[in-house]
Amino acid sequence: MKKIGDPRLVKELIKDFSPKLFTTKFAFLSVAFAAGVIAMTNLRKPGDADSIVRKGIDVVFALDVSKSMYAVDLQPNRLERAKQMIIKTMDAMPDDRIGLVLFAGRAYIQMPLTTDHGAAKLFVTSASPDAIANQGTVIADAMQMSANEFNSKERRFKSVVLITDGEDHDQNALQKADEMAEQGVMINTVGVGSVEGSKIVDPATGENKKDAMGNEIISRLNEVELKQIAAKTNGTYIHLENTDEAVNALLKQLSQIDRKAYGDLSLMNFTTYYYWFAGLMFLLLIIEVLIPERKRRIINDLKV
Repeated sequence: MKKIGDPRLVKELIKDFSPKLFTTKFAFLSVAFAAGVIAMTNLRKPGDADSIVRKGIDVVFALDVSKSMYAVDLQPNRLERAKQMIIKTMDAMPDDRIGLVLFAGRAYIQMPLTTDHGAAKLFVTSASPDAIANQGTVIADAMQMSANEFNSKERRFKSVVLITDGEDHDQNALQKADEMAEQGVMINTVGVGSVEGSKIVDPATGENKKDAMGNEIISRLNEVELKQIAAKTNGTYIHLENTDEAVNALLKQLSQIDRKAYGDLSLMNFTTYYYWFAGLMFLLLIIEVLIPERKRRIINDLKV
């Protein structure tokens, strides 16, 4: 008060201020904020889980999104046909958990294992080479990322569906297949494209892609490596030509995997408590607004 000015004058100016009321308002605000935070966490209690137990397998789709997947030896292009196959396969396996890995010059987990097939379809539909800056095709990295999605303690119930044109820029793919076979992971490979090869059309310009020398790039399917990867892990190789036939062949292969029972949280009924805390928050905020900060206001209200 001395630093502000004459202590007597300052005291006269703030005589209506009530530290107790100010502290009370702050306390109400603090408790309201805490109640709001707890409401946002959505505290809930699970209900009866007997009716939502499913039996299924864990399947990770590793999708090649390198620019070579824009080749048009499959219409409209390799990538779109691969997406169609994934979505049709998911429709036929509603009780299984689905994961998605995208890869090109690097591999990324786009979606962890989930029973939410609706969300999975959205991720698959939006997949494109734009999602990964580094171009190329590193199959070994894609397999490792896919393996990371599984429970390492289990040696059954899991499979990887590797969908690519097989133009691998990584020499460790076969070694990685041996490691995954030891972990009990079945890798089914799906070859997209033709052995003869095709030109790569850039969707942005509609022109064929060219190399540094100005020659048009021809992308060819590498079936040999894909067949070797599948063989090492007791999987199967499928050449994607007719989408329905490829889906049926894949489902037949996946049906050989033992299925496990697990609880599906997406169908579980929960008793939620967020509204109690939200209601408390709004009540405290209303009370805080009604509490004055000055003594004089209370006196005047009483006089009135």
